[in-house]
Amino acid sequence: MARMGNGTPETDERNVRGDPLEPCSRDPETGYLRDGHCRHLPRDPGRHEVCAELTDEFLQYSKRQGNDLITPRPEFGFPGLSAGDRWCLCLPRWLEAHEADCAPPVVLAATNEAVLERVPLSTLEANAVEK
Repeated sequence: MARMGNGTPETDERNVRGDPLEPCSRDPETGYLRDGHCRHLPRDPGRHEVCAELTDEFLQYSKRQGNDLITPRPEFGFPGLSAGDRWCLCLPRWLEAHEADCAPPVVLAATNEAVLERVPLSTLEANAVEK
């Protein structure tokens, strides 16, 4: 993997539209590798591939499901998240939240094309930040 001039690894991965995968968030730093990208990595069993713009509704839902994304965990370098933050979500959690009608909107340019194995593009587009 090459590095860009700012020290950030480039990616040759694609987003759901077939374009180069854009970063999801650098503040807070997200992704399985904490490099800002929602990469498709065989070593990532959670599949942190969906870039979402978080909502209070989703954050509360995730907390009820046992994954508290709100509370800071400095011992893990985790700042805690708020509505409006962008974050690489696990594909199964986004699907679960979608079924429960509380999935946060998706950032198509930063969502990995690998999610198309499980989610139709039309579903992602219907739930996109970019309307």
